[in-house]
Amino acid sequence: MIKSELIARLVETNPHLYQRDVERIVNTIFEEITNTLADGNRVELRGFGAFSVKHRPARIGRNPRTGATVSVPEKHVPYFKTGKDLRERLNKK
Repeated sequence: MIKSELIARLVETNPHLYQRDVERIVNTIFEEITNTLADGNRVELRGFGAFSVKHRPARIGRNPRTGATVSVPEKHVPYFKTGKDLRERLNKK
């Protein structure tokens, strides 16, 4: 599902809301998650999961084409860990 499909589904299930308002709500939620992660903090949505930032230290890598060593700089990457309820729903048989 992409963002526009999410917005369309929310508008269908909530006919009392205007599409522009739903778009603004969804964009605000994503913006807040992004800003919080950019500040180095964690975002937890109970039952769904938690977003956090992982630090990857600098390392020496290898170019797969040439085999030459390459210096890979340190970086911060987003990380998502599923919540217990989501994991259980996905693994339900």
